Amino acid sequence: MNTPRSRYPLVSIITVNYNQAKVTCALIESLNKITYPNFEILVIDNASPTDDPSIIKARYPNIVFIQNPINYGFAAGNNFGLMGAKGEYVLLLNNDIEVPPDFMEPLVNKLMNDPSIGAVSPLIKFYYDPDTIQYAGYTPINYITMRNFALGYRQKDVGQFKEDYETAYAHGAAMMVPMEVVKKVGLMSYIFFLYYEEADWCARIKKAGYTIHFVHNSSVYHKESISTGKLSALKIYYLNRNRIVFMRRNVEGKLFYAGIAYQLLVAIPKNAFKYLLKGKIKLFHAYYRAIGWHIRHLFDPEIHENPML
Repeated sequence: MNTPRSRYPLVSIITVNYNQAKVTCALIESLNKITYPNFEILVIDNASPTDDPSIIKARYPNIVFIQNPINYGFAAGNNFGLMGAKGEYVLLLNNDIEVPPDFMEPLVNKLMNDPSIGAVSPLIKFYYDPDTIQYAGYTPINYITMRNFALGYRQKDVGQFKEDYETAYAHGAAMMVPMEVVKKVGLMSYIFFLYYEEADWCARIKKAGYTIHFVHNSSVYHKESISTGKLSALKIYYLNRNRIVFMRRNVEGKLFYAGIAYQLLVAIPKNAFKYLLKGKIKLFHAYYRAIGWHIRHLFDPEIHENPML
């Protein structure tokens, strides 16, 4: 005889910390005020070099705290959390998110009511401009330009998103996935390190037969780009490197070659030389280091590996 499922299944909340202990503490403080009664918090510190992450565990002794010996990146950091999670659902939250008390229930209910859904994300708004939307779903990625758009981006929230709907991708800053889906699809690919890992994960979730949904009546607030900066060389390097990694893993045939040609002959040179003309040499070099990485790893089988739980 099957026992009935709990109305409040355990949710494992996973966040990655890197040199932002006070920011992570603010996230946990907001989580400790939520109305959902059954959750655990796992904080993975990626070897913060100049900030003392021990204050997180000291202030919140009930959390699960994992301190990595080196910086494994965002994807692998979350994977450490996924491997230690005990919940029926896992919620990936950027450490620069803060949440209102009632945000969790709509996400859990959406997944409980429809087992064909593989991931959900809430409405995401800008923390420092809380009536302005960052994400209300994503359009599909154009495999030539490798661009897509967040629905509602920078719109004032006047209640225009009044219903749930299927979307191309969940948002990695706030993304809930059933543990059964993780067991079937696997963990995030370690190859990404930073950026595009959640888009790739969503692509794999969809290939496994699930759908991705935006949940309109749940919202969170995102401080965005605290760790990497708006125009850092690190951000430019990984965005461009991983844009092509995503293509190598998910795009095939003529579309793949057309997309690669566009990236290498149009998009990257155009953007790189824009920074060169502005005298931003480090940002210029970041584009070409991204291309160089692919030349060095042209036949690397790790590009296509999917680690399993």
